[in-house]
Amino acid sequence: MPLLAGAVWGMTAAIRSEAAAAIVVAGILVVVVGLLAWRRRSVVAAAVACLGALCALSGGVHAAASTFDPVAALAREGASATVVVQVGAGRTWEATATRPALWRGTATLQHLQARGQAWDSRADVVVMATGDAARTWAELPLGARVTTSARLQEPEPGEAAWAVVRVRGAPSDVADAGLPWNVVGALREGLRAACAPLPEDARALVPALVVGDTEAMSDDLRDRFVATGLTHLTAVSGANLTLMLGFLRLLAVWVGVRGRWIAVVLSGGVAGFVLLCLGEPSVLRAAAMGLVGLAALGHGGGPRAGVRRLAVAVIVVVLLAPAMALSVGFALSVLATGGLLWWARPFAEALGRWLPRWLADALAVPLAAQVATEPVVVALAGQVSVVAVLANLAAAPFVGPATVLGLGATLAAPVLMPLAHGLAWLAGWCAVGIAQVARWGEALPGAAVPLRADLGAQAVVAAMCLLAAAVLPAILRRPIATLTLAGALAVALLRPPVSPGWPDPGWRVATCDVGQGDATIVRTGPRQAAVIDTGPDPRLLSRCLDQLGVEAVPLLILTHLHADHAGGLTALTGRGVAMVVTSSVRTPAAADRSIGEVLPGVPRVVAAGGERWGLGAATLTIVAAPRPATITTHSEGESSAENDASLLIRAEVDGLSLVVAGDAEESTQTSHARLGAAVDADVLVVPHHGSRRHSAAFFDAVSPTVALISVGAGNDYGHPADSTVRAVTQTGARVFRTDEHGSITVAPAPGGLSVTPQR
Repeated sequence: MPLLAGAVWGMTAAIRSEAAAAIVVAGILVVVVGLLAWRRRSVVAAAVACLGALCALSGGVHAAASTFDPVAALAREGASATVVVQVGAGRTWEATATRPALWRGTATLQHLQARGQAWDSRADVVVMATGDAARTWAELPLGARVTTSARLQEPEPGEAAWAVVRVRGAPSDVADAGLPWNVVGALREGLRAACAPLPEDARALVPALVVGDTEAMSDDLRDRFVATGLTHLTAVSGANLTLMLGFLRLLAVWVGVRGRWIAVVLSGGVAGFVLLCLGEPSVLRAAAMGLVGLAALGHGGGPRAGVRRLAVAVIVVVLLAPAMALSVGFALSVLATGGLLWWARPFAEALGRWLPRWLADALAVPLAAQVATEPVVVALAGQVSVVAVLANLAAAPFVGPATVLGLGATLAAPVLMPLAHGLAWLAGWCAVGIAQVARWGEALPGAAVPLRADLGAQAVVAAMCLLAAAVLPAILRRPIATLTLAGALAVALLRPPVSPGWPDPGWRVATCDVGQGDATIVRTGPRQAAVIDTGPDPRLLSRCLDQLGVEAVPLLILTHLHADHAGGLTALTGRGVAMVVTSSVRTPAAADRSIGEVLPGVPRVVAAGGERWGLGAATLTIVAAPRPATITTHSEGESSAENDASLLIRAEVDGLSLVVAGDAEESTQTSHARLGAAVDADVLVVPHHGSRRHSAAFFDAVSPTVALISVGAGNDYGHPADSTVRAVTQTGARVFRTDEHGSITVAPAPGGLSVTPQR
């Protein structure tokens, strides 16, 4: 069965990837296996070949459908249309200084009118609304049937949707969703209402744990869950379903249900779970994985029988929802379930030799899941989460009660809201415990070790995980060896992570990976550096400074006061900041006030242009600054005007030169280009995170050897723009990005520069 599952999964993934090389290789393998089956009279090989051929045929049919289907064709052409869609779940992103509010949700396309023709359809689509319309779409009831005008676009490669529907305003002709959708909507809204009085973390987490509703989760909380390996708790997963079915089984036995009727009750529970979570492909994946886990627990048969059941579930899910073949969530679910089936019992038996059985099981489950999923997690996050096992262990006692109590609140809300409030309150306290584990875990200096997510690194991680799975039982059955390993892990968590070979001991300039923001470090002496911008997150900046060995900051320059450049100020407390330099533009006002609050007593210089500081081997110059009173000092918000008023800074250290222009946009960059030699430099921090609003003339004037782009992975702004990367590359510069390479150091080298990425 694993061979059959691998054939189905691999062939479907190759076809869905639309990569010619992958399709050709998969086709050759199917032919080879088919010939082998014919020569050896092998039933298994014949089954593998037949299923592979079936998937190839299915993929061909899908490709043909996507080629000739009018919805897909209109999406490729970017056509305008009037559409009727049935709305599913979605999420809202609030407006920022550079991006309007955004709502993105799933929907089923029912009717389409474009270019004088009309079609009925049942295609899955993604709906996107921006600006004022985003709030209107977010308030639509689940399942509502609405009419709207829109522009169609192609979905991302591998995405299950047939098209992206970019709506052009509020929907019209909103029709009732119907009884099933109304029931589901009432249950989900009831859960939100029951959680409304809870603290912020609990209000966001309980719906996420129960039905995968992450609408209320802040980006900060999401980042903490990713860093500590807890993000799987907020997705609709097999674990959620297994917990619910376990509770349902206990309840059924308690009321007297016996024999096959228990299976009927559990089947009804699965159907209700799928409906409550809107029946999306990820929910079907969770249902399949949850049932596998429950079957393995209920019927035994050892790990081999469990893996066979898992293989059947993989085949069923991939055949029913081919897009799952390229889903990272699906891969994580399969690996986690397989790890639990194959390794959890040996780990628990080894620990059970000297620990109570309940504690051995509690340790074995997160350890097995982490070992199994680590290669994929590394590929996703570009880091190894050292704290994940401990975080999952610490959170485990809270997950079950929070999920079950939250489910109880969901069911009680439409009938008896006071009871729902009480259950939600209890679930909320458990959720607060999970959130606190994420906060404490993420705050540890060694919580995550950056690692470049290329094929070689993933192969090494996979090999290490297999080796760990093989040797861990021998270690875990020995108390001294286990405690020594745990002590080493604790020491690693209390120290900043060390990437082999990073930072370069001779580094002179560094760009810290601070997410979607900028933080540039210029070395001025032993354990001293000037800091240009702080990024949005003080924890990330503090971690980077610790790794670089920076203990004192004689000069802090803020190009402008937007949060992505000045939000990490608190990372510099206790690092001996001697002077702060800003422009005359003192908005947003809250950020301006925070400088004095975070760094009280530190002298502040308002740059007018031409200022220069010599610090050890480094010289920093303000090449250009905005005129005083360019922008009102009373504004609390952010605007693109502050971007264009960013300071232009040039630094020189040991023969290496650097230019930083903050978030300067095209017009200001063009003005900077006229400065000639004053902006010529070896290293350029590409302005505005590689925004498409760039000036090729500025890049030519700088003529860098190395270009650094400080940008957050998977950001919502489309940074860096391909056109900007091409324009920088055309100057002859090598481009390095923090979203791909982590923090980056640059040092002088014989005949050029030495660039050392963290991963």
